[in-house]
Amino acid sequence: MSETKYIFVTGGVTSSLGKGIISASLAKLLQSRGYSVTIQKLDPYINVDPGTLNPYEHGECYVTEDGAETDLDLGHYERFINLPTTQANNVTTGRIYQTVINKERRGDYLGKTVQVIPHITDEIKRNIKLLGKKFNYDVVITEIGGTVGDIESLPYIEAVRQLKWELGPQNSIVIHLTLVPYLSASGELKTKPTQHSVKVMLENGIQPDILVLRTEHPLTIDIRKKVALFCNVNIESVIQSIDVSTIYEVPLLMKEEKLDVTVLKKLNLPENEEPKLEKWKKFIDRLKNPKKEITIGLVGKYIELQDSYKSIIESFVHAGSVNQVKVKIESIHSEKITEANVAEVLKNVQGVIVAPGFGQRGIDGKIAAVRYVRENNIPFLGICLGMQCAVVEFARNVLGLTDADSSEMSRTTKNPVIDLMEEQKGVTEKGGTMRLGSYPCDIKKDTKVLEIYNKEHIEERHRHRYEFNNSYMEKFEKAGMKSAGLNSDTGLVEIMEIPEHRWFIGVQFHPEYKSTVVNPHPLFVNFVKEISKD
Repeated sequence: MSETKYIFVTGGVTSSLGKGIISASLAKLLQSRGYSVTIQKLDPYINVDPGTLNPYEHGECYVTEDGAETDLDLGHYERFINLPTTQANNVTTGRIYQTVINKERRGDYLGKTVQVIPHITDEIKRNIKLLGKKFNYDVVITEIGGTVGDIESLPYIEAVRQLKWELGPQNSIVIHLTLVPYLSASGELKTKPTQHSVKVMLENGIQPDILVLRTEHPLTIDIRKKVALFCNVNIESVIQSIDVSTIYEVPLLMKEEKLDVTVLKKLNLPENEEPKLEKWKKFIDRLKNPKKEITIGLVGKYIELQDSYKSIIESFVHAGSVNQVKVKIESIHSEKITEANVAEVLKNVQGVIVAPGFGQRGIDGKIAAVRYVRENNIPFLGICLGMQCAVVEFARNVLGLTDADSSEMSRTTKNPVIDLMEEQKGVTEKGGTMRLGSYPCDIKKDTKVLEIYNKEHIEERHRHRYEFNNSYMEKFEKAGMKSAGLNSDTGLVEIMEIPEHRWFIGVQFHPEYKSTVVNPHPLFVNFVKEISKD
């Protein structure tokens, strides 16, 4: 195939309808028919990237192999299509404007007046086409964040309108996702919000090619005909997206609705072979038919918004399916844990994960939780700050360094067992200045993690500034907490474990970013397996 085809996914009526899941599901179906596909997200907010956003604002910040801090939807993309994304897969308004302003400052526009059209829209179009040109994908799916009608989305919608005209009807299509609400008082599904949403699209110069309708109840043929008539599409292009028990069922539902077939027809592409989804179906079957249930306590400080730990939660879904175990996550706010109540708070969990994060708030609760699981032989996984809390707890309560701390939390501690990397000490800006992206790690012989990974060299993704202070290594190892993995280039500690403990592992990296349906992460799989033995 010589020319890349472009699919744009927009949303109307309300946000959070699942544009990302529909995009990922369509990508999965096209991929399983033999096409090379990627997905990108265009976010309308003015932040340059989500790296400086509070997780309460926008959920977790997802990190790619090449160190981009991106929207959490990129996690869904990777979990579905099992391919890494890059910096180019997530673009924000902030980045677009920053690029245009930098060009203007350099004089690239030769003194012309810089405007939204054409300069901002041209930069958006350049970013959309970049993936197709750079990697030669057959299909690029572009999800437009927000909803049609939002002021901040207008430049993106205009860029899509221009691209559709430039690329031609057989090289680009628009899929519009809307809501068909159910009014219980009258017992009816209402199509008017969808009609109004398409009207807004038409006012912006775009006729949607396919409509995907989110609904709690099955759509009748009459409703589909009505939507097709009033929204100028044929009836095959009205796709039902009914609520399901797990997001991983959506590709199968979209296959039933023939979304992939309709897309291929409109893009003038051959259907190729039927989608190969045997592994996917097996995954869902095991997920929906567990043989037992376990409860894992997720100790964090952003638990009010589940999306703050989206990749961790999904990693346990993948690991649960492998072990045919239903993993129930009990979210526990670290600010509510004390030395006095920790036994009561953790009494219903069979394992504990201490989540990543930044800053002092909730640290004492995390450290109290680590001490409790260490002393009571309860399986423990610490991720990033979770590993650092395990190090601080061990230093205080085993090594007797009562003032031990991370220099992130205490600048005056005499025992900074977690300290700032040397190259970070002069950094004052917050955005994109951490150790970000994929780094190598050599796993030591005779360690639990070597059994788990079954290989001596791994690469994992990072997002942090502070590291284990190697000057304390000898004391830790003598007392029973060992370094099990080191960065092969710098000697920085990547993994700590307590061999005498049933299952006690802390990792400086974020294993959750690499767990997918097809390749569940071994750390999560083994953690669930160990807890399931009870």
